[in-house]
Amino acid sequence: MAVGARSGADEPEERPVTSDGEASGEKPPEPESGDRTDREAPGEKKPGKAGKQRSFWKELPILIGIAIVLALLIKTFLVQAFSIPSDSMQNTLQRGDRVLVDKLTPWFGATPDRGEVVVFHDPGGWLGESPPADSEGFLGTIRHGLSVIGLMPSQEDQDLIKRVVAVGGDTVECQQGGPVTVNGRALDESDYLYPGNTPCDDQPFGPVEIPEGELWVLGDHRQRSLDSRYHQDLPGGGTIPQEEVVGRAIVIAWPVNRWSTLPVPDGYDELAGAVAGAAPAVLGAAGTVPLLLWRWRRRSASAQG
Repeated sequence: MAVGARSGADEPEERPVTSDGEASGEKPPEPESGDRTDREAPGEKKPGKAGKQRSFWKELPILIGIAIVLALLIKTFLVQAFSIPSDSMQNTLQRGDRVLVDKLTPWFGATPDRGEVVVFHDPGGWLGESPPADSEGFLGTIRHGLSVIGLMPSQEDQDLIKRVVAVGGDTVECQQGGPVTVNGRALDESDYLYPGNTPCDDQPFGPVEIPEGELWVLGDHRQRSLDSRYHQDLPGGGTIPQEEVVGRAIVIAWPVNRWSTLPVPDGYDELAGAVAGAAPAVLGAAGTVPLLLWRWRRRSASAQG
């Protein structure tokens, strides 16, 4: 049945064709008004003339470009993956773990706090000279490109990962046989200190007053970590500037059987509580001064009247 023909209409008989391609014999009757024929109606597209879909191979470069842009945005503003190269943070982090580092909250003014595990650039002299980057040849170019978008660790960046123990304004100390103390309070490190390690018997330190904008960092595997204790002869006295911090490590993403978050240990709650406990007294004093001034002015006005 012809497309659009009325119900019940007979199909046209097959006729021989001539050399010029037109049917011989009588011309078919003109279609009545409202009937459709095989001829193309005005504005109607012929079958097979619809817009062609773009080839997969033409779309592939566009998709790759979008993926690269998204990867760059994620690496720059959201999260970045880092590989753990040493045992200095055992047992919290094992060699070969991949951690995701939060790079978003610092854009909103967040600063590293006590107890957080952070990745930071070498402030100078902690890792010695940078190893030469293998950038020769095709594979070197590919490696460099993948490191730029965050899919591979960079051979040029010199980054470390440690736990923040003290921040600007704190006084930190650890004597042989004793615990780490922050502002005179003993720090409970039982949640993360490597089994069999002492807090600082291999390298006692302090007391050290941490300048504003600086951090004091230690490794969880204390006897295998060249941390702030071992760099007190360098500029900064073992502290690292906050601006060198890449971000806070928040998740162990790989391997799958080690997936977990990296919260602040409970031992740091007491330090936060000590600061919070002092806050009401400070706020109370701040509120009392204006009240005393107002009462003094009122009494003075009454005496003059």
